[in-house]
Amino acid sequence: MNSSTDENRPGAQTPVDLTRAEALHLLSTVSYGRVVFTRNALPAIRPVTHLLDGDEIIIRTRLSAKVAIAVDPGTVVAYEVDQIDPVQRLGWSVVVTGTARQIIEPDRLARYEKLLTPWVDLAMDVAVGIQADLVTGIRFGGAG
Repeated sequence: MNSSTDENRPGAQTPVDLTRAEALHLLSTVSYGRVVFTRNALPAIRPVTHLLDGDEIIIRTRLSAKVAIAVDPGTVVAYEVDQIDPVQRLGWSVVVTGTARQIIEPDRLARYEKLLTPWVDLAMDVAVGIQADLVTGIRFGGAG
């Protein structure tokens, strides 16, 4: 299984665990990720844009969106971001697990509306905050 393509490709990388601070810093350097939530008792995943506000990940969505419907106060969700180069086998991945809640404070909603642009061209009328209760991350090959 040693083709010339395989010979030019770097070998497998050993993952290195990130500290909480390193993982949150890397998360803050990208503007999109994937939120994982429960829908009809099964896992569901949606790509979204985000911003990090302290230890809280903020996403904007629609009131009718599956993720907004699934989030009751105290609902546990996961949020994943990464930057991985599959050719060089370098990069990092961060997963945050925490409680989510809809943000209802008018001043916070207005602030997030200005700071966070969704990547779909639909009206976003809900903001969801995900508390970074458990933060894990790995780095491959010293990237990041």
